[in-house]
Amino acid sequence: MDYFVSGLFVAAMPGCVFCGKKDEANMKQYNCCVVGIGAVGTEMVRLLRARRFPVKDLTILARSERTEVIDGVSYAVQPARPEAFAGLDFAFFAGTEGAKGASQTLGWEAVQRGCVVIDNGDDFRMDPRVPLVIPEINPEALRSHQGFIANPNCSTIIALMALAPLHRAARIRRLVASTYQAVSGTGSAAVKELEAQVRAWAAGQPLTAEVYPHPIAFNVIPAVGSFKDASGESTEEIKMRRETHKILDPAIRVAATTVRVPVFNGHSMALNIELEQPLSVAQARALLARAPGVQVVDDPQQAAYPLPINASGNYDVLVGRLRQDLSVPNGLALWCAGDNIWKGAAQNAIQIAEELLRQGLK
Repeated sequence: MDYFVSGLFVAAMPGCVFCGKKDEANMKQYNCCVVGIGAVGTEMVRLLRARRFPVKDLTILARSERTEVIDGVSYAVQPARPEAFAGLDFAFFAGTEGAKGASQTLGWEAVQRGCVVIDNGDDFRMDPRVPLVIPEINPEALRSHQGFIANPNCSTIIALMALAPLHRAARIRRLVASTYQAVSGTGSAAVKELEAQVRAWAAGQPLTAEVYPHPIAFNVIPAVGSFKDASGESTEEIKMRRETHKILDPAIRVAATTVRVPVFNGHSMALNIELEQPLSVAQARALLARAPGVQVVDDPQQAAYPLPINASGNYDVLVGRLRQDLSVPNGLALWCAGDNIWKGAAQNAIQIAEELLRQGLK
């Protein structure tokens, strides 16, 4: 079966990602729920099935009771209330659109009822009680969990998947990140708005903007998130710095510029790093080629480099355009692309649950 992901058809991934060679019939199964059924919540439902997570029963919670159809399967959506979490093992909070902020109201209520919460929202990412986890990078952080675990921001996840192997080898001193973020990161309404603007442009009609302050079609908007203080940084740029510090290393100096681009799905980034120790391009490429969850796509002369259209519907983060950054000592420059709804959100959350089971922490 193929899945429809934020405007693109992608093939379902074969095999049991979590189970490996285990006998699935004899595996313990878990009662799970997805809170919020927007862009991320829908992909959580799809990926729980595609990755063959051992689900005994799946509940969908949202603001209102209704029926949602996902890939031909009807799901009865129940109102999200504290008592709805009784008897559940895992709660995946989607943290987008109408579900944003749901974990602030219901997350710890779910924990009190014995449920492990994995939250894609940003309410608790910097809370010292809550591990902020990318399973390929800091799975050890799960050992201290108190029933509540946070997903990092999509841009942070995609960037650190490319950077963590290099940091372990030669220590990153400074990171300059420029992001090119797809509209699916804002939610399904933004995807529909981009499509409507493209159709309007083709018909010679004016472009109407409601989700963003300007038309996004054939445009770029250098403002992802909001501007809440006088620093000039957007909230998305602040997240990248703070989350990099919590996950990877608080000593890394981070400067980020986050930009929204007219791409349906798949975030791309230009990353420039200054390392403590010299690292050749060949060494960096070899490290990345061995890194789990990373694909090296790096042959510019053959037009092979990471593209968001190839990252969309791909479990891995694509990394390429590796070269020296001659502006600083021990500098490297690279380009990466990742599926912001999958690895940047829904997939990472499910991988956290998989890692909890793998470590025997649930």
